[in-house]
Amino acid sequence: MKITETSLKDCFIIQPRLFEDERGIFLESYQQEKFEQGIGKKVNFVQDNISVSAKGVLRGLHLQTGAYAQAKLVQVVHGEVLDVLVDLRPDSPTFGEHYKLKLSSKNRTSIFIPKGMAHGFVTLSQEATFMYKCDAFYNSASESGIIYNDKDLKIDWQCPIKTPIVSEKDILLPTFKEFFK
Repeated sequence: MKITETSLKDCFIIQPRLFEDERGIFLESYQQEKFEQGIGKKVNFVQDNISVSAKGVLRGLHLQTGAYAQAKLVQVVHGEVLDVLVDLRPDSPTFGEHYKLKLSSKNRTSIFIPKGMAHGFVTLSQEATFMYKCDAFYNSASESGIIYNDKDLKIDWQCPIKTPIVSEKDILLPTFKEFFK
């Protein structure tokens, strides 16, 4: 397992070691000791989630706040997405910056997202199955986020269709500036 810190503080890319032969491929998508050693802290994942999205579906930018803030370990098990993170931690040296990368069933890459970052993705393939571990349980009262097309963040989502498919709830999310009022 290769673990590399991204340009956002405390956010890591995880690339598994592949074992490939005539039967196919085997990999460890998560191994607690190696993971925690690589990121330099303990994380107790308590919930796994899976979403399936069609091409052009944009989910985000989401986070939970307060006592239910979540760190996440995300990966794509089928298809391809453009994954986007925004650092919303005011005391972070990368506050207000975003990072993006393609996650796919071909590159088998995962990304660790610490608490305090907003997260979203857009589906680039016909369909994508997205899987993520969370270190806190879902709590609807703690849901929050930033509108995906915030003018100050200037995120190029590389959406494969003219207009992304976004939920009504996500369209109503605040801007970056409104989030901090």
